[in-house]
Amino acid sequence: MGEKPIILSIHIAPTGAAPMKPMNEVRAVAGKGLEGDRYFSGIGTYSNNPGSGRDVTLIEIEAIEALKRDYDIELKSGESRRNIVSRGVPLNHLVGRDFKIGAVTLRGIRLCEPCSHLEKLSRKGVQRALIHRGGLRAEIVTGGIIQVGDILQALA
Repeated sequence: MGEKPIILSIHIAPTGAAPMKPMNEVRAVAGKGLEGDRYFSGIGTYSNNPGSGRDVTLIEIEAIEALKRDYDIELKSGESRRNIVSRGVPLNHLVGRDFKIGAVTLRGIRLCEPCSHLEKLSRKGVQRALIHRGGLRAEIVTGGIIQVGDILQALA
């Protein structure tokens, strides 16, 4: 039927607007985020704005590939400003659902719609091109280690 839904890359940034740093693995802490990331430390660009779903952000590689195909915008995985890049699962379908990445349980909270800040830090046209396919905001329910190559699995 196709490939298993898999984690292709992991990225964190130590502060808001800092370049995203690729990681082979990261510790996910329930209710807090990814260790070493700007939102874990409370110093992300939007850390002072109330709201849920800031523990982890995900985006599909298929959306990044569509940017190139449909808009001629080339974006590297880390330039998406999302923590986790996956392949093989429609992330929009995980809003309101629990899912696992390896041993870590997450809950999809809301879509991660693109903003002008993302466009300023990446490429012109990204904000418009990623509407409704900018990824997923999730909360960590059960922590642990997330690694590149882990399987992403929706729970019932």
